Amino acid sequence: MAGATTPSSGVWKLYQPYWKRTNLLQLGVVALLCSACYFFGIYHYGDVSASFNSTVLSAVSCDRNPPATTITGGAGTLDFAVHHGADQSLAGFPAVREFPACDVKYSEYTPCEDRTRSLRFDRKRLIYRERHCPEKGELLKCLIPAPPGYKNPLPWPASRDTAWFANVPHKELTVRKAGQNWIHVDGDKFRFPGGGTMFPNGADAYIDDIDQLISLSDGSIRTAVDTGCGVASWGAYLLSRNVLTMSFAPKDSHEAQVQFALERGVPAMLGVLASIRLPYPSRAFDMAHCSRCLIQWHLYDGQYLMEIDRILRPGGYWILSGPPINWKQHWKGWNRTEEDLGEVQSAIEAVARSLCWNKLKEKGDIAIWQKPVNHINCKANRKIIRSPHFCQSQDPDSAWYTKMETCIVPLPNVASPEETASGALKRWPERLTAVPPRIASGSVVGVTAEMFLQDTELWKKRVGYYKKVINQLGRYRNLLDMNANFGGFAAALIDDPLWAMNIVPTASQVNTLGVIYERGLIGTYQDWCEAMSTYPRTYDLLHADSVFTLYKDRCEMEDILLEMDRILRPEGTVIIRDDVDILVKIKSIADGMRWNSRIADHEDGPLLREKLLLVVKTYWTAPGPDRQ
Repeated sequence: MAGATTPSSGVWKLYQPYWKRTNLLQLGVVALLCSACYFFGIYHYGDVSASFNSTVLSAVSCDRNPPATTITGGAGTLDFAVHHGADQSLAGFPAVREFPACDVKYSEYTPCEDRTRSLRFDRKRLIYRERHCPEKGELLKCLIPAPPGYKNPLPWPASRDTAWFANVPHKELTVRKAGQNWIHVDGDKFRFPGGGTMFPNGADAYIDDIDQLISLSDGSIRTAVDTGCGVASWGAYLLSRNVLTMSFAPKDSHEAQVQFALERGVPAMLGVLASIRLPYPSRAFDMAHCSRCLIQWHLYDGQYLMEIDRILRPGGYWILSGPPINWKQHWKGWNRTEEDLGEVQSAIEAVARSLCWNKLKEKGDIAIWQKPVNHINCKANRKIIRSPHFCQSQDPDSAWYTKMETCIVPLPNVASPEETASGALKRWPERLTAVPPRIASGSVVGVTAEMFLQDTELWKKRVGYYKKVINQLGRYRNLLDMNANFGGFAAALIDDPLWAMNIVPTASQVNTLGVIYERGLIGTYQDWCEAMSTYPRTYDLLHADSVFTLYKDRCEMEDILLEMDRILRPEGTVIIRDDVDILVKIKSIADGMRWNSRIADHEDGPLLREKLLLVVKTYWTAPGPDRQ
């Protein structure tokens, strides 16, 4: 074009678009470096987060007077809101509400077994000693204090034999059972010699006597229940033989016997055989035991033995020692007549026969019966022994405020008299990881063997992560899993010197407590809108997997947290898994409860909405008599 100017090559380059001027190789290098930095940042954040949390939890557990505030680190207050990716409306934590300490008179408060409330109920059949929980308006909105001078329990196995007097300051049992070797006071400690009313030579010697009658060492007996357990020495000494015992006794005139058991690091809970079923599924226990437990087994048409029959697995054992066994030798010492004791034993024998139990042995002060492995012959015998009949309507696993009935809970049908109803259990320890019969048979709706095995592996991974972020997990003894599902959390910790109470909430859609027992673990049902049947300061660690999501529209979040605080020891730990939005709300309440807490990432990284709230309860007690 005439008069047109042709730009030089240098001027042309200045006017080229940027993307045409940039070397493609350079772009690739820059992109690669950016990606590398991003993934390194994620890795570094997760690693630092775990390391920081571990350090913080260790520091808190050693501080006797830590502040009830948000945990802080070297970089200032931990600000999770910037990073969690929740709704912007939740970016700031809600205002903290401080909860006051309750009066020291509540230091041993058990809400659903409160003596004042219990006296409103019928004393017939000990109904007044069953669970009677406070109404919503009666709930305490304060923190249960530890007694003055409270100390962390001694580590296991020393705790089996020794406990701090200040933790359970009661001498009643040392006086009432002075000649029976239950418990002694030794300075600032209690000593537990391992004795019992029917085993003055010690629990080990008594257990040896049982072992001569039925094998306690071949793995066929793993779960046991001790009715009227005293201070649970029978269960405590069975632990060394890999037998895990659920011990229970009512809150009665023998003050704090269950509390002593828990202080020793032995599984126990408040409970009584009265008018409602025990809170365990059918076919749960390999062995049931009563050593002078004072239960009137022959009364009420034998309902109490029918309840034991319900919770015994096919082929399980019932052991009775004390009145009326060996009454011909002991009747004078028991202040009973020969006629009375003879009639009681005859009545018990008759109930046992009506349940189709086989009396295996009676030697010395011990008698043992065995439940049949199925009900083929027992059903055929109903033409001769017409009472009791087989239950028709009730779910055999229904056991939360479920009334007892005078009937036999039928075992699942089998094809032959030799077959074990519901399937034979593996011996311990194989049964821990084997697919439980309830799942293998398809009786747990919607659950497959593959799901169970995947869950087992998942919890191995999760517990491995917990041990990284809580470096003192191994010092705990009493654990509570508030939503246990198949018991995977407890199973993954089986090689550690601890025990776990596995809870299946009544709000769960699937009842898996029978599966937990078939694995050789123990547990109970619980509605977390109510208090648990245990004393304050029962557990060293609470694990709550999706509990608050489960109870979101059922009861107040703060009431569940206050109950958790009641049953958690000073300097105990809580692990809460849930959606991040729920954890932010929980944290706002927890920060007013003398808890130190922080939100940590999921084990699979920071991009998941499910997070962990890690908590340490600070050490504090009620003021002593010289302080107000």
